[in-house]
Amino acid sequence: MTDVTTGIVGLGLLFVLLALRMPIAYALGLIGFAGYSYIAGLPAGLGILGLEPYETTATYALSVVALFVLMGQFVAHTGLSEDAYRAAHKWLGHLPGGIAMATIGACAAFAAVSGSSLATGATLGPVSLPELKRYKYNAAFASGVLASGATLGIMIPPSVILVFYGVVAEQSIGKLFLAGFLPGFLLAGLFMIYIYMRCRFDPEMKIAVAPRETFAARLISLKETWGIFLLFFVVMGGIYSGVFTPTEAGGIGAFGALIFAIARRKSTRADLINSLYGSVKTTAMLLTIYIGATIFTYFMAITGIPSNTAEFVVGLGLPGYAVMIIIVLIYIVLGCFLDSFGMIILTIPIFLPTIITLGYDPIWFGIIVVLVCEMGLITPPLGLNVFVIAGVVEGVSISTIFRGVVPFLFIMIITVLVLLAFPDIATIIPRLFLG
Repeated sequence: MTDVTTGIVGLGLLFVLLALRMPIAYALGLIGFAGYSYIAGLPAGLGILGLEPYETTATYALSVVALFVLMGQFVAHTGLSEDAYRAAHKWLGHLPGGIAMATIGACAAFAAVSGSSLATGATLGPVSLPELKRYKYNAAFASGVLASGATLGIMIPPSVILVFYGVVAEQSIGKLFLAGFLPGFLLAGLFMIYIYMRCRFDPEMKIAVAPRETFAARLISLKETWGIFLLFFVVMGGIYSGVFTPTEAGGIGAFGALIFAIARRKSTRADLINSLYGSVKTTAMLLTIYIGATIFTYFMAITGIPSNTAEFVVGLGLPGYAVMIIIVLIYIVLGCFLDSFGMIILTIPIFLPTIITLGYDPIWFGIIVVLVCEMGLITPPLGLNVFVIAGVVEGVSISTIFRGVVPFLFIMIITVLVLLAFPDIATIIPRLFLG
Protein backbone atom coordinates (compact mmCIF):
# COMPACT_ATOMS: atom_id res chain seq x y z
CA MET A 1 0.00 0.00 0.00
CA THR A 2 1.07 3.56 -0.62
CA ASP A 3 1.41 5.91 2.32
CA VAL A 4 -1.78 7.74 1.40
CA THR A 5 -3.70 4.45 1.12
CA THR A 6 -2.36 3.42 4.51
CA GLY A 7 -3.61 6.69 5.95
CA ILE A 8 -7.09 6.21 4.47
CA VAL A 9 -7.26 2.67 5.86
CA GLY A 10 -6.14 4.01 9.23
CA LEU A 11 -8.90 6.62 9.22
CA GLY A 12 -11.43 3.93 8.39
CA LEU A 13 -10.22 1.72 11.23
CA LEU A 14 -10.33 4.71 13.57
CA PHE A 15 -14.02 5.25 12.90
CA VAL A 16 -14.65 1.53 13.33
CA LEU A 17 -13.04 1.65 16.79
CA LEU A 18 -15.03 4.77 17.69
CA ALA A 19 -18.24 3.05 16.54
CA LEU A 20 -17.31 0.17 18.87
CA ARG A 21 -17.19 2.72 21.72
CA MET A 22 -13.43 2.65 22.28
CA PRO A 23 -12.41 5.90 24.04
CA ILE A 24 -11.13 8.33 21.44
CA ALA A 25 -7.77 8.82 23.18
CA TYR A 26 -6.93 5.12 22.96
CA ALA A 27 -8.32 4.77 19.44
CA LEU A 28 -6.18 7.67 18.21
CA GLY A 29 -3.07 6.39 19.96
CA LEU A 30 -3.51 2.80 18.77
CA ILE A 31 -4.15 3.67 15.11
CA GLY A 32 -1.42 6.32 15.15
CA PHE A 33 1.18 3.95 16.58
CA ALA A 34 0.24 1.02 14.31
CA GLY A 35 0.12 3.17 11.18
CA TYR A 36 3.36 5.00 11.88
CA SER A 37 5.11 1.72 12.69
CA TYR A 38 3.83 0.19 9.44
CA ILE A 39 5.26 3.03 7.35
CA ALA A 40 8.41 4.01 9.26
CA GLY A 41 9.19 0.76 11.04
CA LEU A 42 8.55 -0.58 14.51
CA PRO A 43 11.64 1.04 16.14
CA ALA A 44 10.46 4.48 14.95
CA GLY A 45 6.94 3.77 16.21
CA LEU A 46 8.24 2.66 19.60
CA GLY A 47 10.40 5.77 19.76
CA ILE A 48 7.36 8.02 19.35
CA LEU A 49 5.36 5.94 21.81
CA GLY A 50 8.15 6.28 24.37
CA LEU A 51 8.79 10.00 23.98
CA GLU A 52 5.53 11.71 23.02
CA PRO A 53 3.42 11.09 26.15
CA TYR A 54 5.97 13.06 28.16
CA GLU A 55 6.98 15.57 25.49
CA THR A 56 3.35 16.36 24.71
CA THR A 57 2.15 17.02 28.24
CA ALA A 58 5.26 18.47 29.91
CA THR A 59 4.70 21.88 28.34
CA TYR A 60 3.89 25.18 29.99
CA ALA A 61 1.26 25.96 27.35
CA LEU A 62 -0.98 23.08 28.43
CA SER A 63 -1.14 24.26 32.03
CA VAL A 64 -3.63 26.90 30.91
CA VAL A 65 -6.17 24.14 30.19
CA ALA A 66 -5.92 22.71 33.70
CA LEU A 67 -6.21 26.13 35.32
CA PHE A 68 -9.29 27.22 33.40
CA VAL A 69 -10.92 23.85 34.10
CA LEU A 70 -10.20 24.37 37.81
CA MET A 71 -11.66 27.88 37.69
CA GLY A 72 -14.84 26.53 36.11
CA GLN A 73 -15.14 23.84 38.77
CA PHE A 74 -14.84 26.37 41.61
CA VAL A 75 -17.32 28.74 39.94
CA ALA A 76 -19.88 25.95 39.64
CA HIS A 77 -20.02 25.68 43.45
CA THR A 78 -20.28 29.37 44.38
CA GLY A 79 -23.96 30.13 43.74
CA LEU A 80 -23.11 32.54 40.93
CA SER A 81 -25.59 30.82 38.63
CA GLU A 82 -28.52 31.60 40.94
CA ASP A 83 -27.48 35.26 41.12
CA ALA A 84 -27.26 35.52 37.34
CA TYR A 85 -30.65 33.87 36.88
CA ARG A 86 -32.41 36.10 39.42
CA ALA A 87 -31.01 39.26 37.83
CA ALA A 88 -31.98 38.16 34.31
CA HIS A 89 -35.42 37.18 35.62
CA LYS A 90 -36.05 40.68 36.97
CA TRP A 91 -34.98 42.37 33.73
CA LEU A 92 -36.72 40.08 31.24
CA GLY A 93 -39.39 38.13 33.11
CA HIS A 94 -42.29 40.46 32.18
CA LEU A 95 -41.79 40.01 28.42
CA PRO A 96 -43.41 37.26 26.32
CA GLY A 97 -41.06 34.32 26.79
CA GLY A 98 -39.23 36.41 29.37
CA ILE A 99 -38.43 33.57 31.77
CA ALA A 100 -36.97 31.55 28.90
CA MET A 101 -34.98 34.59 27.73
CA ALA A 102 -33.76 35.04 31.29
CA THR A 103 -32.47 31.47 31.15
CA ILE A 104 -30.47 32.31 28.01
CA GLY A 105 -29.15 35.48 29.66
CA ALA A 106 -28.13 33.59 32.78
CA CYS A 107 -26.40 30.95 30.66
CA ALA A 108 -24.43 33.66 28.87
CA ALA A 109 -23.42 35.30 32.14
CA PHE A 110 -22.43 32.04 33.80
CA ALA A 111 -20.58 30.95 30.65
CA ALA A 112 -18.42 34.05 30.97
CA VAL A 113 -16.82 32.67 34.12
CA SER A 114 -17.25 28.90 33.91
CA GLY A 115 -15.92 28.25 30.38
CA SER A 116 -17.84 24.98 30.17
CA SER A 117 -21.17 24.11 28.56
CA LEU A 118 -21.59 21.00 30.67
CA ALA A 119 -21.02 22.96 33.88
CA THR A 120 -23.47 25.64 32.72
CA GLY A 121 -26.21 23.11 32.00
CA ALA A 122 -25.63 21.10 35.17
CA THR A 123 -25.58 24.21 37.39
CA LEU A 124 -28.49 26.15 35.88
CA GLY A 125 -30.74 23.15 35.21
CA PRO A 126 -32.03 22.68 38.77
CA VAL A 127 -32.47 26.48 39.08
CA SER A 128 -34.23 27.40 35.83
CA LEU A 129 -36.33 24.40 34.78
CA PRO A 130 -38.61 24.43 37.85
CA GLU A 131 -39.21 28.14 37.24
CA LEU A 132 -40.00 27.54 33.56
CA LYS A 133 -42.47 24.82 34.54
CA ARG A 134 -44.08 27.12 37.10
CA TYR A 135 -44.90 29.58 34.32
CA LYS A 136 -46.42 26.76 32.21
CA TYR A 137 -43.72 26.34 29.56
CA ASN A 138 -44.06 22.90 27.99
CA ALA A 139 -41.31 20.44 28.86
CA ALA A 140 -39.79 20.19 25.36
CA PHE A 141 -39.51 23.95 24.89
CA ALA A 142 -38.18 24.58 28.41
CA SER A 143 -35.55 21.86 28.28
CA GLY A 144 -34.58 22.87 24.73
CA VAL A 145 -33.98 26.43 25.91
CA LEU A 146 -31.72 25.27 28.73
CA ALA A 147 -29.77 22.70 26.69
CA SER A 148 -29.19 25.20 23.88
CA GLY A 149 -28.38 28.12 26.17
CA ALA A 150 -25.81 26.02 27.99
CA THR A 151 -23.84 25.61 24.75
CA LEU A 152 -22.82 29.26 25.10
CA GLY A 153 -20.34 28.03 27.70
CA ILE A 154 -17.79 27.06 25.07
CA MET A 155 -18.13 30.20 22.94
CA ILE A 156 -18.23 33.16 25.31
CA PRO A 157 -14.72 33.57 26.77
CA PRO A 158 -12.95 32.42 28.76
CA SER A 159 -13.71 29.07 27.13
CA VAL A 160 -11.88 25.79 27.70
CA ILE A 161 -12.61 24.71 24.12
CA LEU A 162 -11.13 27.92 22.70
CA VAL A 163 -8.05 27.32 24.86
CA PHE A 164 -7.83 23.76 23.57
CA TYR A 165 -8.17 24.85 19.95
CA GLY A 166 -5.48 27.49 20.50
CA VAL A 167 -3.07 24.88 21.87
CA VAL A 168 -3.76 22.32 19.11
CA ALA A 169 -3.73 24.87 16.26
CA GLU A 170 -0.89 26.91 17.81
CA GLN A 171 -2.94 30.12 17.74
CA SER A 172 -3.12 33.04 20.16
CA ILE A 173 -5.51 32.25 23.01
CA GLY A 174 -5.95 35.96 23.66
CA LYS A 175 -7.09 36.56 20.08
CA LEU A 176 -9.43 33.58 20.23
CA PHE A 177 -11.03 34.93 23.41
CA LEU A 178 -11.59 38.29 21.78
CA ALA A 179 -12.94 36.66 18.64
CA GLY A 180 -15.53 34.70 20.63
CA PHE A 181 -17.31 37.74 22.08
CA LEU A 182 -19.46 38.94 19.17
CA PRO A 183 -20.37 35.46 17.82
CA GLY A 184 -21.28 34.31 21.34
CA PHE A 185 -23.53 37.28 22.03
CA LEU A 186 -24.93 37.13 18.49
CA LEU A 187 -26.00 33.53 19.10
CA ALA A 188 -27.49 34.41 22.51
CA GLY A 189 -29.36 37.32 20.90
CA LEU A 190 -30.77 35.13 18.13
CA PHE A 191 -31.92 32.60 20.72
CA MET A 192 -33.74 35.36 22.60
CA ILE A 193 -35.33 36.77 19.44
CA TYR A 194 -36.66 33.34 18.51
CA ILE A 195 -38.05 32.80 22.02
CA TYR A 196 -39.77 36.21 22.00
CA MET A 197 -41.28 35.72 18.55
CA ARG A 198 -42.44 32.20 19.35
CA CYS A 199 -44.08 33.16 22.63
CA ARG A 200 -45.50 36.39 21.18
CA PHE A 201 -47.16 34.99 18.06
CA ASP A 202 -47.60 31.22 18.48
CA PRO A 203 -51.13 30.57 19.86
CA GLU A 204 -49.88 27.40 21.54
CA MET A 205 -47.22 29.33 23.46
CA LYS A 206 -49.30 31.88 25.34
CA ILE A 207 -47.23 31.67 28.49
CA ALA A 208 -47.82 33.50 31.74
CA VAL A 209 -45.33 36.29 32.40
CA ALA A 210 -43.80 37.51 35.63
CA PRO A 211 -44.86 40.84 37.12
CA ARG A 212 -42.93 43.86 35.83
CA GLU A 213 -40.23 44.87 38.28
CA THR A 214 -39.48 48.49 39.06
CA PHE A 215 -36.35 49.99 37.55
CA ALA A 216 -34.88 50.33 41.03
CA ALA A 217 -35.42 46.62 41.71
CA ARG A 218 -33.69 45.76 38.44
CA LEU A 219 -30.67 47.86 39.35
CA ILE A 220 -30.51 46.30 42.80
CA SER A 221 -30.52 42.83 41.21
CA LEU A 222 -27.33 43.70 39.35
CA LYS A 223 -25.55 44.05 42.69
CA GLU A 224 -25.95 40.30 43.15
CA THR A 225 -23.92 39.65 40.00
CA TRP A 226 -20.86 41.65 41.00
CA GLY A 227 -18.90 38.44 41.57
CA ILE A 228 -19.39 37.31 37.98
CA PHE A 229 -18.33 40.64 36.55
CA LEU A 230 -15.38 41.02 38.90
CA LEU A 231 -14.00 37.58 38.09
CA PHE A 232 -14.59 38.11 34.38
CA PHE A 233 -12.90 41.52 34.22
CA VAL A 234 -9.95 40.42 36.34
CA VAL A 235 -9.26 37.46 34.06
CA MET A 236 -9.96 39.10 30.71
CA GLY A 237 -8.71 42.55 31.67
CA GLY A 238 -5.44 41.15 32.93
CA ILE A 239 -4.83 39.29 29.67
CA TYR A 240 -5.50 42.22 27.35
CA SER A 241 -3.79 44.83 29.48
CA GLY A 242 -0.65 42.71 29.41
CA VAL A 243 -0.53 42.35 33.20
CA PHE A 244 -0.42 38.57 32.92
CA THR A 245 -0.45 35.81 30.34
CA PRO A 246 -3.48 33.56 29.63
CA THR A 247 -1.88 30.82 31.73
CA GLU A 248 -1.35 33.19 34.65
CA ALA A 249 -4.91 34.45 34.11
CA GLY A 250 -6.18 30.89 34.54
CA GLY A 251 -4.33 30.59 37.85
CA ILE A 252 -5.54 33.97 39.10
CA GLY A 253 -9.09 33.16 37.98
CA ALA A 254 -9.02 29.80 39.76
CA PHE A 255 -7.67 31.39 42.94
CA GLY A 256 -10.27 34.19 42.74
CA ALA A 257 -13.08 31.68 42.28
CA LEU A 258 -11.82 29.70 45.29
CA ILE A 259 -11.72 32.82 47.47
CA PHE A 260 -15.18 33.77 46.27
CA ALA A 261 -16.52 30.28 47.05
CA ILE A 262 -15.10 30.41 50.59
CA ALA A 263 -16.25 34.00 51.23
CA ARG A 264 -19.86 33.30 50.20
CA ARG A 265 -20.01 30.29 52.55
CA LYS A 266 -22.22 28.44 50.08
CA SER A 267 -19.61 25.80 49.34
CA THR A 268 -18.91 22.97 51.75
CA ARG A 269 -15.61 21.19 52.15
CA ALA A 270 -17.08 18.35 50.10
CA ASP A 271 -17.89 20.80 47.27
CA LEU A 272 -14.32 22.04 47.17
CA ILE A 273 -12.94 18.49 47.21
CA ASN A 274 -15.32 17.57 44.39
CA SER A 275 -14.11 20.62 42.46
CA LEU A 276 -10.51 19.43 42.74
CA TYR A 277 -11.50 15.90 41.81
CA GLY A 278 -13.53 17.11 38.83
CA SER A 279 -10.74 19.31 37.54
CA VAL A 280 -8.16 16.51 37.83
CA LYS A 281 -10.50 14.07 36.09
CA THR A 282 -11.32 16.48 33.25
CA THR A 283 -7.73 17.59 32.76
CA ALA A 284 -6.47 13.99 32.72
CA MET A 285 -9.09 13.14 30.11
CA LEU A 286 -8.08 16.07 27.91
CA LEU A 287 -4.36 15.37 28.19
CA THR A 288 -4.88 11.69 27.39
CA ILE A 289 -6.80 12.70 24.26
CA TYR A 290 -4.01 15.12 23.38
CA ILE A 291 -1.36 12.40 23.74
CA GLY A 292 -3.31 10.03 21.50
CA ALA A 293 -3.94 12.79 19.00
CA THR A 294 -0.26 13.75 18.85
CA ILE A 295 0.70 10.17 18.01
CA PHE A 296 -2.07 10.07 15.41
CA THR A 297 -0.85 13.38 13.96
CA TYR A 298 2.60 11.85 13.36
CA PHE A 299 0.89 9.08 11.42
CA MET A 300 -1.19 11.55 9.38
CA ALA A 301 1.88 13.68 8.64
CA ILE A 302 3.94 10.76 7.34
CA THR A 303 1.08 9.65 5.07
CA GLY A 304 0.90 13.10 3.50
CA ILE A 305 -2.90 13.24 3.80
CA PRO A 306 -3.11 16.78 5.30
CA SER A 307 -0.87 18.33 2.65
CA ASN A 308 -2.41 16.27 -0.15
CA THR A 309 -5.90 17.25 1.02
CA ALA A 310 -4.97 20.91 0.93
CA GLU A 311 -3.47 20.59 -2.55
CA PHE A 312 -6.47 18.60 -3.79
CA VAL A 313 -9.01 21.09 -2.48
CA VAL A 314 -7.12 24.05 -3.89
CA GLY A 315 -6.72 22.21 -7.20
CA LEU A 316 -10.48 21.73 -7.50
CA GLY A 317 -10.84 25.43 -8.08
CA LEU A 318 -13.88 25.62 -5.82
CA PRO A 319 -14.68 28.98 -4.24
CA GLY A 320 -13.47 29.29 -0.69
CA TYR A 321 -17.00 29.49 0.70
CA ALA A 322 -17.87 26.18 -1.00
CA VAL A 323 -14.89 24.50 0.70
CA MET A 324 -15.96 25.98 4.03
CA ILE A 325 -19.51 24.72 3.62
CA ILE A 326 -18.19 21.21 2.92
CA ILE A 327 -16.00 21.38 6.04
CA VAL A 328 -18.92 22.62 8.15
CA LEU A 329 -21.10 19.75 6.90
CA ILE A 330 -18.37 17.28 7.86
CA TYR A 331 -18.23 18.80 11.35
CA ILE A 332 -22.02 18.56 11.73
CA VAL A 333 -21.87 14.85 10.90
CA LEU A 334 -18.92 14.28 13.26
CA GLY A 335 -20.80 16.10 16.01
CA CYS A 336 -23.34 13.28 16.04
CA PHE A 337 -20.67 10.84 17.22
CA LEU A 338 -17.73 12.73 18.77
CA ASP A 339 -17.35 15.23 21.59
CA SER A 340 -15.91 18.70 21.01
CA PHE A 341 -12.37 17.83 22.03
CA GLY A 342 -12.36 14.73 19.84
CA MET A 343 -13.52 16.68 16.80
CA ILE A 344 -10.84 19.33 17.25
CA ILE A 345 -8.07 16.80 17.78
CA LEU A 346 -9.13 14.65 14.84
CA THR A 347 -9.79 17.35 12.25
CA ILE A 348 -7.54 20.33 12.88
CA PRO A 349 -4.34 18.62 11.60
CA ILE A 350 -6.22 17.80 8.37
CA PHE A 351 -8.36 20.90 7.80
CA LEU A 352 -6.15 23.71 9.11
CA PRO A 353 -3.51 23.44 6.34
CA THR A 354 -6.33 23.66 3.79
CA ILE A 355 -7.80 26.72 5.49
CA ILE A 356 -4.44 28.49 5.60
CA THR A 357 -3.70 27.58 1.97
CA LEU A 358 -7.02 29.14 0.95
CA GLY A 359 -6.01 32.33 2.76
CA TYR A 360 -8.52 32.17 5.62
CA ASP A 361 -7.81 33.44 9.11
CA PRO A 362 -7.21 30.49 11.51
CA ILE A 363 -8.67 32.56 14.36
CA TRP A 364 -11.94 32.98 12.43
CA PHE A 365 -11.87 29.27 11.53
CA GLY A 366 -11.48 28.42 15.21
CA ILE A 367 -14.69 30.29 16.02
CA ILE A 368 -16.50 28.41 13.23
CA VAL A 369 -15.19 25.10 14.60
CA VAL A 370 -16.24 25.90 18.16
CA LEU A 371 -19.69 27.01 17.00
CA VAL A 372 -20.24 23.73 15.16
CA CYS A 373 -18.92 21.88 18.20
CA GLU A 374 -21.67 23.63 20.16
CA MET A 375 -24.17 22.06 17.79
CA GLY A 376 -22.71 18.65 18.52
CA LEU A 377 -23.48 19.15 22.22
CA ILE A 378 -27.23 19.01 21.48
CA THR A 379 -27.25 16.78 18.38
CA PRO A 380 -28.42 13.17 18.70
CA PRO A 381 -27.31 10.53 19.40
CA LEU A 382 -24.39 11.84 21.53
CA GLY A 383 -25.60 15.30 22.65
CA LEU A 384 -23.69 15.54 25.94
CA ASN A 385 -25.62 18.60 27.12
CA VAL A 386 -28.88 16.73 26.67
CA PHE A 387 -27.70 13.84 28.83
CA VAL A 388 -26.36 16.20 31.50
CA ILE A 389 -29.68 18.03 31.79
CA ALA A 390 -31.65 14.79 31.79
CA GLY A 391 -29.42 13.67 34.65
CA VAL A 392 -29.83 16.73 36.87
CA VAL A 393 -33.54 17.41 36.27
CA GLU A 394 -36.17 14.84 37.15
CA GLY A 395 -39.17 14.10 34.96
CA VAL A 396 -37.72 15.16 31.58
CA SER A 397 -36.86 12.42 29.09
CA ILE A 398 -33.93 12.54 26.70
CA SER A 399 -36.27 12.33 23.69
CA THR A 400 -38.21 15.35 24.98
CA ILE A 401 -35.04 17.42 25.26
CA PHE A 402 -33.86 16.41 21.78
CA ARG A 403 -37.24 17.45 20.40
CA GLY A 404 -36.95 20.81 22.14
CA VAL A 405 -33.51 21.68 20.76
CA VAL A 406 -34.43 21.29 17.06
CA PRO A 407 -35.35 24.99 16.48
CA PHE A 408 -32.17 26.09 18.23
CA LEU A 409 -30.06 23.86 15.98
CA PHE A 410 -31.45 25.73 12.99
CA ILE A 411 -30.56 29.02 14.67
CA MET A 412 -27.00 27.77 15.13
CA ILE A 413 -26.83 26.87 11.43
CA ILE A 414 -28.00 30.39 10.58
CA THR A 415 -25.27 31.80 12.85
CA VAL A 416 -22.63 29.70 11.06
CA LEU A 417 -23.85 31.01 7.69
CA VAL A 418 -23.72 34.59 9.00
CA LEU A 419 -20.12 34.08 10.15
CA LEU A 420 -19.20 32.57 6.78
CA ALA A 421 -20.71 35.56 5.00
CA PHE A 422 -19.36 38.19 7.42
CA PRO A 423 -16.07 36.94 8.93
CA ASP A 424 -15.39 40.38 10.43
CA ILE A 425 -17.89 39.53 13.17
CA ALA A 426 -15.23 37.24 14.61
CA THR A 427 -12.07 39.09 13.59
CA ILE A 428 -12.82 42.78 14.11
CA ILE A 429 -12.29 42.86 17.90
CA PRO A 430 -8.96 40.94 17.85
CA ARG A 431 -7.81 43.17 14.99
CA LEU A 432 -8.73 46.37 16.84
CA PHE A 433 -7.14 45.34 20.14
CA LEU A 434 -4.18 43.22 19.10
CA GLY A 435 -3.59 44.03 15.45
